[in-house]
Amino acid sequence: MKRKILTTVLLICCVAIGFAAVFADLNGKWSGVLNAPDGNQYPLTYSFKVDGSKLTGTLDVNNISVPIDSGRVSGNDIMFSVTVEGMAYPHKARYYSAGDSVAVDVNFAGTKTHTTLKRAQ
Repeated sequence: MKRKILTTVLLICCVAIGFAAVFADLNGKWSGVLNAPDGNQYPLTYSFKVDGSKLTGTLDVNNISVPIDSGRVSGNDIMFSVTVEGMAYPHKARYYSAGDSVAVDVNFAGTKTHTTLKRAQ
């Protein structure tokens, strides 16, 4: 009985360490260019901070920094929103640790656009 409990605890710890390693890699600055529905291109820099399943940080665009709202991480899936001039822009993203990239879909009032972020130097 003790052996089963010990084995279970060790397996849970290994899984938790694995998730922590994935999340730790997401932490930091990521940059890319967003092609907006209006035809303009916007260079973006996201600063991500993961604490468990909670995601915080900022988005820097056009010399403006806005906080990340309602950020969540579940495995490699990321969901958050940013509010610019009173308008919320939901984001859905996926972290690819092998390619060191983040694929991001941004919802602009019903119009979705996609960009890929790379780790900033």
